[in-house]
Amino acid sequence: MLIAESPVLIQIKADREAVRLNANMGIGSTVTRQLLRLIPPPARFVQPLRALPQPLLQRGTERLINLVLAGPLTAGALDDLAGRRLGVEVTDLELRWVVAIGERRIEVLGPDTETESTVRGSITDLLLLASRLEDADTLFFQRRLQLTGDTELGLAVRNLLDQLPWEKMPLGLRIVLNRGAQLARYARAAYRGEAAKLTST
Repeated sequence: MLIAESPVLIQIKADREAVRLNANMGIGSTVTRQLLRLIPPPARFVQPLRALPQPLLQRGTERLINLVLAGPLTAGALDDLAGRRLGVEVTDLELRWVVAIGERRIEVLGPDTETESTVRGSITDLLLLASRLEDADTLFFQRRLQLTGDTELGLAVRNLLDQLPWEKMPLGLRIVLNRGAQLARYARAAYRGEAAKLTST
C-alpha cells in the first residue's frame, strides 16, 4: 500500500533537488557565466510585449493570480479587502496591472485604472518575492521594491502573502516560480558581472 507524502516533505525534496541542479549546472563557472550573459536583459522584451494584446496579458495574469491565491480566496482571507485596488508595476518590462480584490476572486484591470496603492520593482525582484527566495522586508529595505499610495493597504496585502502556506500551492507552480526566479537572478548577476552572486544559492 502506497503512503502519500506530506506537502512539507515534498517541498523539502523539491528544494534539495533545486540545490542539486544548481550544483550540477556549475553556476559559478566561466562557461555558465558566458551562457547566462546571452540571455537578453528584460528591457529587450519591452517592444515584443507591447505587441501583445493588452486583454491577453490581463487574462493571463488574472488566471495566474487566482491560481496562486485559490486557497485564501476560497477561505475568505481576502474578504476584508474586497473592493480595494492595488497597482503592480514591472519597471524593467514597462508593464502595469491593477489588481482588483473582489468577492472570492481577483480581477486584473487595465493599466490606466485608478489605484489606492502601487508596488513597483523589476521582474527579477518580483519573482524573487513571489518564489520566497528573498523576503519582502529585505527587498523593500534595499529599495529594490517600492510601495506608494495607501501604505496600509500595501502592507496588509504583503502580510497576507507572507502568511500564505507555500507548501499548499500547486507543486508545479512552486517549481516554475523557484526555477524562474533563480534563472532571472543568475542572469542579472552575470549581465552585471557580479560573480559572488553567481555562486550563492
